[in-house]
Amino acid sequence: MFWHAGMGSWALTRYADSVRVLRDHETFARDPRRTGGTVPEPSLSVQTLDPPQQNAVRSLFMTALRAQDLTGVEDRARLLVRERLDQLAGGGPFDVVAEIAVPLSVAVVADLLGVEPPPYGEFAAVSDAIMRSMDGGLDPALVEPGRVARQQLSDLVDSWFAASARPGLLARVRQATAPDADALTRLYVKNTARVMFQGGYSTMAAAIGNAVHTLLTHPGEFGRMRDRELLATGVDELVRFDGPVQGTTRTAVRSCRIGGVDIAPGQKVVPLFAAANRDPAAFPGADELVLDRSPNRHLGYGWGPHSCIGTTVAQAGLRALVTAINDHPARPAAAGDGVRRRTATMRAFDTLPATLLV
Repeated sequence: MFWHAGMGSWALTRYADSVRVLRDHETFARDPRRTGGTVPEPSLSVQTLDPPQQNAVRSLFMTALRAQDLTGVEDRARLLVRERLDQLAGGGPFDVVAEIAVPLSVAVVADLLGVEPPPYGEFAAVSDAIMRSMDGGLDPALVEPGRVARQQLSDLVDSWFAASARPGLLARVRQATAPDADALTRLYVKNTARVMFQGGYSTMAAAIGNAVHTLLTHPGEFGRMRDRELLATGVDELVRFDGPVQGTTRTAVRSCRIGGVDIAPGQKVVPLFAAANRDPAAFPGADELVLDRSPNRHLGYGWGPHSCIGTTVAQAGLRALVTAINDHPARPAAAGDGVRRRTATMRAFDTLPATLLV
């Protein structure tokens, strides 16, 4: 543990400390209103609320998610990657982020929700502004562009709810946004749908770039994941080894002690997921890529009541990616050094050059 003056927060690097904070929502609040803060209306979603206030909205979305044909989503994602690979094979170097990660992530999340995918480039710019605003604690200039982008995305989500949706997750939760439903519930449901779309897209796109980079720098590991059992555990290990989301913030609602450090009420704590996922006390050979690692209770999708709702969808997207690459006759290879985004909360590539060797 150490005090980070720039964030004004305690940073946690140990796995056990991080899990304790993520589990104990009674002591550590996600909702700033529990410690005297405020939340702008566009940010009120299932990810803002703590239990028990969170329960109804989270249950609504989890029930709707379980009703979806995730096998179909994965199959269609695999076909999309196959088509992209066919177009890219033999054509020289290409950018994994622009050519595969972005279109695959937009398509998978839109397919899940049951909406028409927005234009890739246009949506990527909006998502990028929202993602960078997550670093607002380090750079306040990022906050306003993020607010504007959230409003743009909220308008898009409103249009989805107003239109006649095709089968998908939004069709299942639409009843909660009917005119006779509670106004606050409608707000939380629509904002949660926005968070699912943007958050699902941005984390999946980052995870795809990170995963492809890891596999390109570990020769032979792509091919090993032709084994179905190794594919199942391997996609989780890729997220543990180089996951997209680097941390999250909680605020202590009462005095407590972590790792010999006294935490005062109102102080913030930041579990650092990437550090916790490399904690040798929790993961033997923590700095090694172990595709058959089991159990693998990493924090790449969070933990506890605010864990990622779309974890199963993210896993399906990564399986589709790896399977399509392994089924394709061309062999992927690095075509230069990738460029990481200069962001703290999210670890992702801006560009990742690769080539397909026919």
